[in-house]
Amino acid sequence: MCAQCHEVAVHVRELQGEGSSKQEAQAKYDYQDPYFIDIKEAETHGLLPGFSKTMKVTGRNVAKPLIGESWDYMVEKPACKSSLTFVLESTDGGLGNSLMLLWLAYGLAQKEKRAFFIDDTRWAYGKYTELFQPPPPADCVPPPRHEMLPCPHSARHLVVSEGTTRETFGPAFTAKYEDSRHDTIERERPLFDLARAGYEALFHLNKDDKTYVMERIEELRLKTNQATNKDAANNTIVGVHVRHGDVRPAEYLYNGAYIPLPIYKERAQQASTAYHNRTVSDSTQHLPEPLVVLASDDPRVFDSDEFSGALRAQERIKLAAKEPAAHEELDRTVMHLFKEEAVGWEGGFFRVMFWNLGRPAISSKQTQISLAPETTKLRSYIGRAYMMDLAVLGASSNVVVCTISAMGCRLLAVMMGWEKAMVNEQWVNIDGDFSWVAL
Repeated sequence: MCAQCHEVAVHVRELQGEGSSKQEAQAKYDYQDPYFIDIKEAETHGLLPGFSKTMKVTGRNVAKPLIGESWDYMVEKPACKSSLTFVLESTDGGLGNSLMLLWLAYGLAQKEKRAFFIDDTRWAYGKYTELFQPPPPADCVPPPRHEMLPCPHSARHLVVSEGTTRETFGPAFTAKYEDSRHDTIERERPLFDLARAGYEALFHLNKDDKTYVMERIEELRLKTNQATNKDAANNTIVGVHVRHGDVRPAEYLYNGAYIPLPIYKERAQQASTAYHNRTVSDSTQHLPEPLVVLASDDPRVFDSDEFSGALRAQERIKLAAKEPAAHEELDRTVMHLFKEEAVGWEGGFFRVMFWNLGRPAISSKQTQISLAPETTKLRSYIGRAYMMDLAVLGASSNVVVCTISAMGCRLLAVMMGWEKAMVNEQWVNIDGDFSWVAL
């Protein structure tokens, strides 16, 4: 749809006799196409058939309201003059990209003074409110669905999804919001601030998980002397995020496998020492062992020699490995019923495994099956575990060690904040010599 939108726009400009002299202006992110007519104006001028008053009401009262909206919102609020609706999708099965796009979309909406809404109708993880609390309510009524457009960006009511990422967050967006005056990490500061605005407004776990996370953070701090001693550097909490599965390192040396765990351990120790030396005035003071808090999608990492003394970020929901089954001697002269082998999360989160959670074995012809509520619930559990891991690491860690190839690593930087993560360098990427990027 977006590609056709641009093709039609170019064709209309050619019909008006406009050449390539305006191409530079048209490539700008906030370019207002003088020939574009929004849906409402098109209906008013009879260019589109429009709907009757009754149909307009039906258009707003869709089968499922947008997140945070109630059925009786129409009579309580005025219509939104402009809006941005983010559609949660899961094209890659993961949560990290969706979350970063969600935060950026919220920050963009605030920057452009648009009302912000979320639609979770097509989200693989089920209901948004199973993981998070509803977003801040808008002070206006969301538009009818047929008025939401993915392009051009100047549309009054914009809809954004992972499918339209390049349209909304592509080169024009980067050119507008990156600070080209810098060639350091400061270049990414405006994008970081957009994501940070989304994090502060939207990253509120459901009430049960939020209570658990707060208790867990306090429990970890009590294991150090941070809760009783004003000199918090006497014992450092080092958060380690290990992503395996189908996310490969960006560094060429390891992109066919994973970064070895000894490197994580070594860099965690170095980061702890650097933090201690920076925050303690007396350099001769004894350096205690840091408290390592670990989050990983691979259960085997928790049992490794390198992290045998580490604590899990959260213990409420765990991704388990397959328990070794006892060897059973069977009579080979007798036919036995087939028993499906148990599957665990060895190796980490793989999208193929995620998409097949709870699905029965089906033939190649049977491609469309309805998901059972138990499957959606299981997917929601996985999402909640991931969110609690990030919440605990982001809030409790003095230093975070992770790999930038994993979106969770970049999310943790946003959660720590610019000063802590970038200026004080308490966010440590061990996956090549790369700095923080949003997408």
